Amino acid sequence: ARSVRGIDDAWPVVFPPPGRHRKPPAAACAGLAQAGAFCKGRTTFAEQASLIPTVDHLASAPLTHHLGYLFSPPALTNFLGSVQVAVDVAGVRSLNFPPFGSSDAFPPVTWADSMSGALFLDGRYVAAQSPAIRFQWRPDRVRREAEVDGWAIRSDTILPFSTRACLVRVHIENRTGRTRRLRLGFGIKATVTSNLADWDDAIAPAESDNEAQMDPASGGVLFSARHSRAVSLQATLPAADRAEPLRLEVERSLSPGAAATVTFVHVIETTAAAARDSFASLATRIDAVFDATEAEWNHELAAAFTPGNDRFSGHLPRLETNDPSLTSLYHAGVLAAVYFKRELAHAVLPRVYTTLMPRYWPTLTWLWDYQLGSVAHALLDPEVMRAQIEHWIGWDVQSFMATDWLTGRGVGHWYAVNDHAMVRLVGDYVRWSGDRAWLDRRVEGPDGSACRVIDATVGYAEAWRRRRSAHGLADYGSMSNLLECVPTYAHEVAGLNAANVANLREAADLLTLRGAVEAAAPLRSEAEQLLGRLAELYVAGAGHWATRRPDGSRVPVRHCVDWLWTVNNIAADLDADQQREIADFFAAELRTDSWMRALSASDPAAVYDVRPDHQWSGAFAAWPAEVATGLCRIGRVDLVAAWLPGLARVTRQGPIGQAHFADGVVASEAGGARKAPSDFPYLTDWACSAAAAWVRFIVEGMFGVAAAAGGALEARPLVDVLDADARLVNLPFQGRLYRITARGAAVQDGPE
Repeated sequence: ARSVRGIDDAWPVVFPPPGRHRKPPAAACAGLAQAGAFCKGRTTFAEQASLIPTVDHLASAPLTHHLGYLFSPPALTNFLGSVQVAVDVAGVRSLNFPPFGSSDAFPPVTWADSMSGALFLDGRYVAAQSPAIRFQWRPDRVRREAEVDGWAIRSDTILPFSTRACLVRVHIENRTGRTRRLRLGFGIKATVTSNLADWDDAIAPAESDNEAQMDPASGGVLFSARHSRAVSLQATLPAADRAEPLRLEVERSLSPGAAATVTFVHVIETTAAAARDSFASLATRIDAVFDATEAEWNHELAAAFTPGNDRFSGHLPRLETNDPSLTSLYHAGVLAAVYFKRELAHAVLPRVYTTLMPRYWPTLTWLWDYQLGSVAHALLDPEVMRAQIEHWIGWDVQSFMATDWLTGRGVGHWYAVNDHAMVRLVGDYVRWSGDRAWLDRRVEGPDGSACRVIDATVGYAEAWRRRRSAHGLADYGSMSNLLECVPTYAHEVAGLNAANVANLREAADLLTLRGAVEAAAPLRSEAEQLLGRLAELYVAGAGHWATRRPDGSRVPVRHCVDWLWTVNNIAADLDADQQREIADFFAAELRTDSWMRALSASDPAAVYDVRPDHQWSGAFAAWPAEVATGLCRIGRVDLVAAWLPGLARVTRQGPIGQAHFADGVVASEAGGARKAPSDFPYLTDWACSAAAAWVRFIVEGMFGVAAAAGGALEARPLVDVLDADARLVNLPFQGRLYRITARGAAVQDGPE
């Protein structure tokens, strides 16, 4: 993907270069009407990349690291689970297929606790020789390359679809001038368990005392959980010449320039018999499994953009543009939705969209993160979105931060944003689907009685009243309910009180839609009263807001969540001076070249923590997208246009991480702000579904689409500042397809 990603020419040509892209397998387009560039006769790389991306187009740049670098290694999913590659040429870790966990053992938590498949050469651990390892991620695989003592090593890791298995195919070549004896070893271990109850902790469950025994049927080692029904079978193809409980070793004699290929297979199942059957099925078709995984991913990506596809209950619009930054960021947003689809065994819903992967909270969805990607979900999979909302209506959203889908329970302490998230989710679902009758649907509420969706939504909008302070705004308590690592962001915060204004207005609009005009009027009046009190928190001339404590004292806080919650919820209520000051504050104190700071480095609370999601050191996955959308809402597309090329460089690392460091805090990665690792004290995962907020930015920000629940769709595009010929096609809205160009919105006769 050199023409878009700018991959260094020194990196071996792994995938076809521009102009020589092979067509995807026929299965990638079978049954998909108008399934993108390959089916429309477009052949150039730029044309294909701007329509429907394939795994090739989404490939990361090469990322070169040694053990101990500040690096978040890539991960993979097959929608049943996920895995992360280790800083090793072949090792993998955090292999989880809920309810099967095979994660970090306790204590302690280190990189090596759950790593299996660690590579040995001639009996020596390869990582101990400090080779530079080059990583490249694609949706379907991770490639790693290194050279050690005259051996050129390349591995490809995949999670085959519809299996609980991980395959690592290792290709090793003798690059010396003499015949050599190859001893290729895999250090193995397992912490496998089966657990339906204990996924409500940050780290997936594990059993640190697995029993290991040789398995003659596979030539490998069978690890069995002692406290549950779970096994981990680990073996090689061809079969190991020597197998021990902690190592598998293959020997070959290789002449100069000769190579050998060995595949490490890690299967997790309930019983030994099931694991052997799975292994045997894979063993007969290893190369075909790799090809099929690529084909399945290309089909999945094509389906995401195709009306009437066989994978999702909806689809996303196709972006056509010559601007590479728009393309990269939009596809990053799409990927953030698609990559978190999960069809978990024994889950309370057949399909869900989780929040983080691969290390932390793998079965959980945060209401906040799902809401940040709500436009993407409303378009791509509205039936699943409706089911998730109905599940949350059945719980007290004032009592948890996220839902564990294996049990359906709420997990963790209360997040203050939940009421706002629920109102936005209901509004976005109804707005895009046109399913107005759903508002009258009765679902089971937290107390077990039936309640209408519209009544629950009004309840979320009115929930601020229970937290009304003596000053007339909602008091949201301590920082643990808000940002967790900014102690001054507490009590009466401007952002969520601006969200309360939007909640009341949204609820009033939905009531009006159902004909309850009289019930809507008091909510609109209440919103105006709140808006007047909110003005007391603005720091005039500074472009940011203050919090207010119970004693009435105001504490200025220079944080982006106040910025994005106010601008995205009450932009039209901010006067011209405030809009100018707010934009200037962002440009001066939050923006960096290819990312941003969540908290200004000038804020006194910057000394409190270094977590890059909410502090001065970086920003959370969705914050740049939300800020860019807000800038569009106040007409500052000039700032957006200048910022986007830098932001797009972040996508060279694969999916957007839970957080990236601000430029200058650490060295950049592939030209963009570096993805933060999961290690203490950074504690952020490799990827986060909240990055689906980039879909909202493209649709509602750059293309200015305003979708009304009542059935009207208008567009006031700003995209011409980057590409006057850019357009969105096949945008689904209430049963019809629309085309959005720089001139506005038009109904399509059918799919394009």
